[in-house]
Amino acid sequence: SNVEYKSQEDYQYENAQEQLYPGESHGTKGIFKIFIWLTIITVFDIILYFVSTDIIPQDVKNVAFIGLGIVKAILIVGHFMHLKNERMALILTIVVPMIFVIFFIIWLLYEGNFWSSFNA
Repeated sequence: SNVEYKSQEDYQYENAQEQLYPGESHGTKGIFKIFIWLTIITVFDIILYFVSTDIIPQDVKNVAFIGLGIVKAILIVGHFMHLKNERMALILTIVVPMIFVIFFIIWLLYEGNFWSSFNA
């Protein structure tokens, strides 16, 4: 490449980084690819929001919003926060607690609905 280094140490550092992370691109092609996918999903979200509830029931729309939101979160975390290149142990330390939090939110919503049925 046509990169000019200020010192031999800079050259050695850059060379070591390229050897450690050979598949990592510093270009913008991957960024724009993910940006386009996020844009498509967001436009689909907006179109789905304005569709009448006569065509698609509200419950189906809610599940679709949650699912598309999770897909967008995975894309953002994986690509822009560079989690896709990390080791499985780090990924699991983030994903497993998130699964527990989602489980407990669903559980609390179910329990709240259970107790409210006694007051009806």
